[in-house]
Amino acid sequence: MKEKRCLEDQLFRIGLAALPFGAALVFLYLYLNEKQLLPGFCVFSVLFGAYCPGCGGTRAFLALFQGRLLLSFWYHPLVPYGAILYTGFMFTHGLHRLGVKGIRGWRFHNWYLWAGAGILVINFLVKNILRLGFGILL
Repeated sequence: MKEKRCLEDQLFRIGLAALPFGAALVFLYLYLNEKQLLPGFCVFSVLFGAYCPGCGGTRAFLALFQGRLLLSFWYHPLVPYGAILYTGFMFTHGLHRLGVKGIRGWRFHNWYLWAGAGILVINFLVKNILRLGFGILL
């Protein structure tokens, strides 16, 4: 149990360290209007003619910042899944550290990672089946 608590403390510290990075990304997005951002290309897509496992991640991230959760899920479901896990974990652990009674903080479970990997694989397969099998570009 002590090891688990130590891991969760480390994850909380990493999450806190990531906050300024996330704030910088939001600032850059708001500062550099979305239309000014250059669309990137995907080497995987160029070489193999299929979507890569990360295709749609940037669009999902931007849609999430605009408050469009369903559109973010459509572009890449791993982004809102990660945002929900991050927000819930950081919020509950923050309340726990502030001494709010009855709040223990979310516990880390390996199935969070397995679920994320499953979402990544399913998203990759569905998008490529639609693209390669039916010619539907997403």
